[in-house]
Amino acid sequence: MKKILNIFSVLLLFTFSPVAAGDITKGEKKFKKCKSCHMIVDDSGTTIVKGGRNGPNLYDISGRVAASIDGFKYGESLATLGKSGFVWSESEFIAYVADPKKYLVDKLDDKKARSKMSYKLKNDADTLNIWAYLESLSE
Repeated sequence: MKKILNIFSVLLLFTFSPVAAGDITKGEKKFKKCKSCHMIVDDSGTTIVKGGRNGPNLYDISGRVAASIDGFKYGESLATLGKSGFVWSESEFIAYVADPKKYLVDKLDDKKARSKMSYKLKNDADTLNIWAYLESLSE
């Protein structure tokens, strides 16, 4: 009986994992739009997705403090958000990529806030899938 309960507990973990909300395969396809500016390179330096360098590396973004990658030149508004201790989560990521400038204006309560990210992902399903894909590649 104890063994059955242990198996059931493990299955529940998979059912409620953060990646379960989106479709990783669809997210990988949709990420092609993102890679014109963003790459995914793991902590050992292995390139997972070769992409542009205009945007920061998106490896292990979940739970990461905004604007915290050493050597990347973030915009002033995003850097300010990061200094506040803001951490990326699924819901924050989805809200940000839908309209980065508006998000920063609202989050910082600063009408002059700006974002270097010019592309907007308005489709929540696509964004959720991209988030699932990014989480699947992270630690």
